Amino acid sequence: MTMADEKTKYFLYSRKSSEQEDRQVLSIDSQTKELGEIVKREKLQIVDILPESHSAKSPGRPVFDEMIRRIEDGEANGILAWSPNRLSRNSVDTGRIIYLFDKGILLEVRTPSQVFCNTPNDKFLLSLFCSQAKLENDNKGEDVKRGLRRKAEIGYRPGIVPPGYLNTPDREKGYKTTTNDPERFNLIRKMWDLMLTGDYTPPRILEIANKEWGYRTLRRKKLGGQPLSRSGIYKIFSNPFYYGTFEYPEGSGNWYEGGHEAMITENEYDTVQIMLGRKGNPRSKKYNFAFRGPLFCEECGAMVTAEHKYKKQKNGKVRHYIYYHCTKRRGKCSQGSIEEKQLEKQIVALLNRIDIPHDFYEWAMDVLRKQNREEFGKRRGMLINLQKQYDACVKRIDGLIDMRANGEITEDEFSVKKLGLVGEKERLQRLINDNDNGIDDWIEKAERVFSFAEHAVERFQTGTPEDKRGILLSLGSNLTLKDRKLCVRLEKPLIFVEEAALEVRRISEMFEPLENRVGTAQIRGEYEKSSTLLRGSDSNRQPTR
Repeated sequence: MTMADEKTKYFLYSRKSSEQEDRQVLSIDSQTKELGEIVKREKLQIVDILPESHSAKSPGRPVFDEMIRRIEDGEANGILAWSPNRLSRNSVDTGRIIYLFDKGILLEVRTPSQVFCNTPNDKFLLSLFCSQAKLENDNKGEDVKRGLRRKAEIGYRPGIVPPGYLNTPDREKGYKTTTNDPERFNLIRKMWDLMLTGDYTPPRILEIANKEWGYRTLRRKKLGGQPLSRSGIYKIFSNPFYYGTFEYPEGSGNWYEGGHEAMITENEYDTVQIMLGRKGNPRSKKYNFAFRGPLFCEECGAMVTAEHKYKKQKNGKVRHYIYYHCTKRRGKCSQGSIEEKQLEKQIVALLNRIDIPHDFYEWAMDVLRKQNREEFGKRRGMLINLQKQYDACVKRIDGLIDMRANGEITEDEFSVKKLGLVGEKERLQRLINDNDNGIDDWIEKAERVFSFAEHAVERFQTGTPEDKRGILLSLGSNLTLKDRKLCVRLEKPLIFVEEAALEVRRISEMFEPLENRVGTAQIRGEYEKSSTLLRGSDSNRQPTR
C-alpha cells in the first residue's frame, strides 16, 4: 500500500439505471461486491457506500450530488467506482469531478482497471472516458430516431396504431409490422360505410357501434375494454391512416405511404371530410403538393403555394383538384391560379425539349469515356506527388502524438503544432480528392445529365409527387410563374442537351421515312460529323489542374 493510499479516503459509489444505457451493466449489489474485493485486496479506507438507481444522462442525481457535497466538506478525497461511466454520462457532472481535482479536494478516482490521479494526463483520460459515455448516449438517441424514421419510411407507423389495427410487439426486432385487428377492423369499416351514406351522424354511428354491435376498445395492461368515446369516433373519421398514409412525427409535416392494408379509399376519406364540414384533410406538403416551395411569383417575388379544392357532384362523387397561386405576401399582385395538371403539361413540354434517344446517349458516353482516358494520364503524376506529401504529414502527426505521450512536449505545444499539421493534412486531402475525383467526376456528372434527359419524361409522367418535384428542381434555377406560364432558367449542362436534342432530331429526320432508316453505325457517323455535338462534348470536359 502506497502513501497516497494511506491518505486517501474513499466513497464507494455504485449506480445502475433501468434505462437502455445500463441493460448490460452489473447490478448495484454485484458492483458493490466486486469493488469490495478491491477494498480488501488494496486495503482501502471506505468512508461510506453510496448506491444509486438513477440515469446519469443528465445532472440531478440525488446520491451523486450528496457525494460531491460531502467531498467538498472534506469527508473523503477519493471515489471508488466500477467504471467512469458509473460516475457521469453528462458534461456537467464530468466537469464537477474535474473541478474537484483542480481544487485539490479530490485526489483519486479508482476503478477495477485504472487509477486516475490529480495529474493533467489522468484528468484528461477521465474526462475522455466520461465524454465517451456521453457520446454513446447521444449516439443511441440518434440510432433510435433513425430506427423509427426508417420504420416510417418502409411504411409502418411507430407507436400505437389507430383502432382497427394491431402492432406486432411479439415479432423479432426488424420484422415488426402493422396488422388488421380481426375483432375491430370490419366493425370500423362499417362505421365508415354508415358515414358515407350521408344518413348518419357520428354520434348516431357511435351509439349503434357501442350498443348494437357491442364495440369495445382494445384491452391493454391498464386501459381498454370500454365503449368507444365520442372523441374516439371523430378521431377515427379524421385520421388519414385509414386510407393508407400517416404523418410521423405528428405535426412534423413528414408524411409516409403506409405498408398496412387501407380500410377505405382516399376519395371516401375526402367525402367524409366534406360531410364533417372540413375543406380538406391534413396532408403532407411534400406528399400532395409536388411544386410548392420551388416556385415563386415572377410579378411580386412571393412564394407560390398550393391548395386542395373539392367539388361534390350531383351523383355524390367528389372531384379533387390542386391549384397553385401566389401567396401575395409581398403586397398587391394580379396573378391568378393554375391547376396542377396544366402546370404538369408545361413541365412535360420542357422535358420534351431535352429528350434524347438511347443511341445518342450511348454515342455521347463513348466519346466522353475516350476523353476520360486521355485526362487520366495527365493527372496521375500530380496525384502520386500529393499522396507522398500527405503520407509524410500523417507520419509527422503520429510522431507528435508519441512526443506528447512521452512528455517531451507540453499540452500547449502539442495543441499548436497539431493544429498546423492537421490543417496541412486536410489541405492535402482536399487536393487529392479534387484531383482524384476530377478524373471521374466530370464523366459521372455528364452521365447523370444524359441519363436524366433520356428518362425524365417517363419518370415525370409515372413518378410520385416527390419524383416530380425533384425533376423540376433538376431542370434549373429561377423557377417562376407569370400569367399561368412556367419560366425556368435551364442549368448550363441542360442548355447543351437541349441544343444536342434539337440536332439529334434534325439528324433523325434525314433518315425518314421509316423505310429509309439505316443502321446505328451510319447514324453515329452523322453524329461525329456534327460540329454542334462535338463542341458540346468538348464543353463537358474540365480543364487540367
